[in-house]
Amino acid sequence: MEQQASDVILATQVALAQASRLAVEYSFSILGALILLGIGWWLSGLLRRWTHAGLSRVRGIDETLARFFSNVVRYAALILVFVTALGQFGVQTASIIAALGAAGLAIGLALQGTLQNIAAGIMLLVLRPFRVGEYIDTGSISGTIVEIGLFATELRTPDGLYRLAPNSILWNVPITNFSRHQTRRFELKIGIDYADDIDAAEAIMRDHALADPRILADPGVTTHVDQLADSAVVLTLWYWTKSSDFWPTSREMIKKVKASFDQKGISIPFPQVTFHGSGPQNEAASAGTKPVSARHA
Repeated sequence: MEQQASDVILATQVALAQASRLAVEYSFSILGALILLGIGWWLSGLLRRWTHAGLSRVRGIDETLARFFSNVVRYAALILVFVTALGQFGVQTASIIAALGAAGLAIGLALQGTLQNIAAGIMLLVLRPFRVGEYIDTGSISGTIVEIGLFATELRTPDGLYRLAPNSILWNVPITNFSRHQTRRFELKIGIDYADDIDAAEAIMRDHALADPRILADPGVTTHVDQLADSAVVLTLWYWTKSSDFWPTSREMIKKVKASFDQKGISIPFPQVTFHGSGPQNEAASAGTKPVSARHA
């Protein structure tokens, strides 16, 4: 019994000696790792603030893009600090970096569509084909820009509906921006009867345009005969306004010109076709009746 007790005491003493040796050996590593993590956390936040401040001073850099790149710098610094801290315990950092690379590749393949939207969002924020508050049309998507995100863009349709469009869709199609330029040209086409006075009709259109103070004097107001159509002489009015005045002036101009044409007796004819042939029509004509004509709206 005494021999067994002595063996237990000896084994305990050996275990305690090994534990104390390991504690002394790794305490410095743990302390160094904690200090490294603390400094790395503080330094990553400092780098994020510096990056954000630097990008914010660059003209044309959106706030969303500045925040995104500053966060990328911060997390990259944190990953570097974490891998360095693991190296304090003898961990092979090369294998960790390889594992992170493989994980990043797998995540990239799994989130291919999402990453495509992020890449498109970055390009939209950098090149700025549209900004918040501008009205755009891509053929399939139209509306006023409410917010440009890294994944999708929020729009408001003319009838007040909410629309969220993935950035990849907006980046891969031609975009018409109706609000980018300060001025826009309005084109009004009206067909008048062949028997009406062309000069009088053009004068009415010009007078209404020149009388509106919202219409710009430069480059001025012009009218011309656009074409000789089947049933009408098509006249065209061109004038320029500020983009904000485009829709109000265009609606009022159409109404005013139509009312003035009615007062002056200038008609806007419907498309019409006259048929001539043999048979009953000729018999009716020989009896003194009028030829038959068909009018199509």
